Amino acid sequence: MMLARFEPLRDLDRLTQQLWGQGSVRAASVPMDAYRQGDRFVAHFDLPGIDPASIDLTVEKNVLTVRADRAAPAADDGREWLVTERPQGSFTRQLFLGDGLDADRVEAEYDRGVLSITIPVAEQAKPRRIDVTSGSHDQPAVRAAS
Repeated sequence: MMLARFEPLRDLDRLTQQLWGQGSVRAASVPMDAYRQGDRFVAHFDLPGIDPASIDLTVEKNVLTVRADRAAPAADDGREWLVTERPQGSFTRQLFLGDGLDADRVEAEYDRGVLSITIPVAEQAKPRRIDVTSGSHDQPAVRAAS
C-alpha cells in the first residue's frame, strides 16, 4: 500500500467525546476516501464549512499533513445557542507516503467542502521494460519485462 493513516490520538479523542460529549474543541477525525487511479493516488477529505485560506498542506519526510481551521461562532453577538454539535477548532490528518510516490508533485483542490489531493506515482516506481541482450552475436535479442 502506498498511503497509510497516522492518527495516534484517535481512540483517545473518541473516548473523550463519549465521556464529555461532542463539544470537544478537537475533532476526532477528518473523514477521508482514498484510491489509486492509474499512475496516481487520490485522497478526498471532508472539510465542510472550512475557509480555504485556513487550509495548510505540508509534506515532510514522506508524511503529508492536512491542517484546517473552522472558527467558533462569536459568543457575544446576541445569539443564544441551543445546540452546538458541529466541531470547531483545528483539524489535522496525516498520511504516510510510500517511497514510490512523488511528494514533490502533490496537487490539491478545495471544492464544495471537499479537499482533493492528487499524488502521482514516482517515475522510478513505475514498471518499465528492460532489454536483454545475448552474449552471442548470432543469437537474437530477447525482451523481458520487469
